[in-house]
Amino acid sequence: MSEAVELILRLAFKELKLHRIEANVQPHNLASIAVLQRTGFTKEGFSRKYLKIGGRWRDHERWVIIAEDWKLNIKK
Repeated sequence: MSEAVELILRLAFKELKLHRIEANVQPHNLASIAVLQRTGFTKEGFSRKYLKIGGRWRDHERWVIIAEDWKLNIKK
C-alpha cells in the first residue's frame, strides 16, 4: 500500500502540480495511519463525526502532506 500511495503522490505533485493532499482516517485504523506516516504525511487535526459509516457518525484524523515536505521526504 505504501508503494501505491507513493505513486499517487508523485502523480499529484509532479504531474498535476497540486500543493496539498489530505487523507482522513478513523483513529483505530492503525494500518492506514502507518502507511501515511511511512509516506511522509503529518497528522494535522481531528474531525469529530466526519463521515457517516454504517449508520453512525465516525471521527477521523486528518493527515496532510504538502509538496515541499514531499520533496524533502523523497530526497532522504
